[in-house]
Amino acid sequence: MQNYKKILLAAAATLAFGSSAMAAEKIKLGTEGAYPPFNLIDAAGKPGGFDVDIGMALCAQMKVECEVVTSDWDGIIPALNAKKFDAIIASMSITEERKAAVDFTDAYYTNKLQFIAPKGGDFKIDKASLKGKVIGAQRATIAGTWLEDNMADAVEIKLYDTQENAYLDLTSGRVDGVLADKFVNWEWLKSDAGKGFEFKGDPVFDNDKIGIAVRKGDPLQGRLSAALKAIVADGTYKKINDKYFPFSIY
Repeated sequence: MQNYKKILLAAAATLAFGSSAMAAEKIKLGTEGAYPPFNLIDAAGKPGGFDVDIGMALCAQMKVECEVVTSDWDGIIPALNAKKFDAIIASMSITEERKAAVDFTDAYYTNKLQFIAPKGGDFKIDKASLKGKVIGAQRATIAGTWLEDNMADAVEIKLYDTQENAYLDLTSGRVDGVLADKFVNWEWLKSDAGKGFEFKGDPVFDNDKIGIAVRKGDPLQGRLSAALKAIVADGTYKKINDKYFPFSIY
């Protein structure tokens, strides 16, 4: 009888441990931390922004614990594939080139590319008008790729490791204009540094789908896409959207 009780206790302990292990599933999210309002380091030194809030909402929907860590943009995909984290939520455009290295979830917002330059002045966005100008963009982004594909024979392209450094050179006059995500530019134009600048022309590209990247073949892709559908349906996504933007970016 004593042995039977011991077996029952051991079985109960095993079940309890198993349940605890399941409840303690943890996912590590990677972001850049230098792309406000989408990802940034807040006053407390912690990652924050739209991307991070969406990531945490997805984790809550999936009932898993989440930790957010930062990585340099240039090395963020290699870091994912080296298992430094489980997913990238860093306003990453879904491109064919990237799809060769990672899998993407459904898009969680749609981006546009638009030029900004000093207020007033003669800055038009057609190739003939831009000829000879210096245009900045962040390296390894859709904006940088668009410039290289469409303007390389007309403008001098300067690429930066972070978007913030592109803006620094714009304010100091080292570039004539910057091409970047419309929503990131919109946020910067509201700042003290951006007060002397404005959008120029219409967006040059308006169907840039942004997704969460995971390692090839990782079932986390489907789980995150299902969670995204759920937070859109229950209004969580809209609450986060409205925290950052007075218009929908979904």
